[in-house]
Amino acid sequence: MRREPSITRRLILALTSAMVIFWLAAIGLGIQVMQHEFDELFDSAQQETAQRLLALIVDERAETDPSGVAILNTPASREYLTYQLRDKVGNVVLRSDDASPEPFDAPLARGFHNNDRQRIYTEATADGALFMQVADRLGNRREAVRESAVTLLLPLIVLIPASIFAIWLILGRALKPIETLRRDIATKDSGNMAAIEGDELPKEIKPIARSVNLLLARLRSALEAEREFTANSAHELRTPIAGALAQTQRLAEELSAGAARTRARQVESSLVDLGRLAEKLLQLSRAEAGIGASDKAADLSKVLEMIVSDYERDSRTKGRVNYVPDAGATLVRYADMDAFGIVMRNLIENALLHGDQDRPAKVSLDKAGTIRVVNGGPAIPEADLAGLKKRFRRGTTSASGSGLGLAIADRIVSQMGGTLELLSPASDETSGFEAKVNLPA
Repeated sequence: MRREPSITRRLILALTSAMVIFWLAAIGLGIQVMQHEFDELFDSAQQETAQRLLALIVDERAETDPSGVAILNTPASREYLTYQLRDKVGNVVLRSDDASPEPFDAPLARGFHNNDRQRIYTEATADGALFMQVADRLGNRREAVRESAVTLLLPLIVLIPASIFAIWLILGRALKPIETLRRDIATKDSGNMAAIEGDELPKEIKPIARSVNLLLARLRSALEAEREFTANSAHELRTPIAGALAQTQRLAEELSAGAARTRARQVESSLVDLGRLAEKLLQLSRAEAGIGASDKAADLSKVLEMIVSDYERDSRTKGRVNYVPDAGATLVRYADMDAFGIVMRNLIENALLHGDQDRPAKVSLDKAGTIRVVNGGPAIPEADLAGLKKRFRRGTTSASGSGLGLAIADRIVSQMGGTLELLSPASDETSGFEAKVNLPA
């Protein structure tokens, strides 16, 4: 699964990488400086050692004048500096315990000389008869630089996770206003068009909040105008539609059987459909106004029982709605009772209009609070099922309807915090249609 881009993650990665790169660059520069300073320090030590040893050995030889090559025994297990005292023809007269018996690979001339393994400093007596050569292994110098570099690199082991945490903490606090603004914007929909509070926001993102508030104001104005137009149009149409329907029905009764009476019945049917559309538009207007949620809990099972009893009292739908609640099932939810009534009437009406006319619509309520409205009929293809919640979208049916019932029900259920799930075939069936409503407790 692809992770969503994150500003915080990118900043942490960029800042940590930059810090590590700068730290490594600083270490590299420091190593160069240390190597130069170490070389100066070691060279100074070599030079001073050679001068002092030569002076001491010359004085001692003047008193004792031993013959042959002497070896100066030292208790150290490893000598960092080794020396040889050589005469003017290059023979080794005296050497340290760790020094090679072979002459150093360096000319008998005052100053420094490097070979493959050593840096050698040569000091001569005033008469040029003796030469003191002090050697320092180049590996010793490289080891000192290497250990210093490792000492500088070790803090990175702690520094990298510590810097990631510190950067995350600092960025979290710095980006908190942006996160707050993001959450506020995410809550905005047709049911929540309140302006965003931008007084406490940093000046860098205040223009964003101001622009969003201007956009929200324009949306509020557009939605209110749309709702008012829909509600007013539907409301104003109901009276003339009812009057026209009554006159048409009276005209149909007065006409004798024939083509004129048939056309009158067709007009009557069209007016009935128009009246239903006006009623649906009124419901849609109320749904868009956000009537679903409520701050008071109510037992909606009572509303469901009343709606089913209304269908039982209607001679046109008597016996066509079968209500089967579980024993002791209740439906106490924070939802508007009128809005819930609109949802259930639309779902039951949809089942009666588009379901198998020879089978009753089944309405059930289980102990978990799930409501199911099931009707018979052929299964609906899954590709068509997903679009039934859209406005004016109808399935393959010859029954009359506006294509708004499921859209209205879905809108109101979402305002209640629940979900409307459409299934075909119905649960535990091979055909039919099921609308399942889940409302959070």
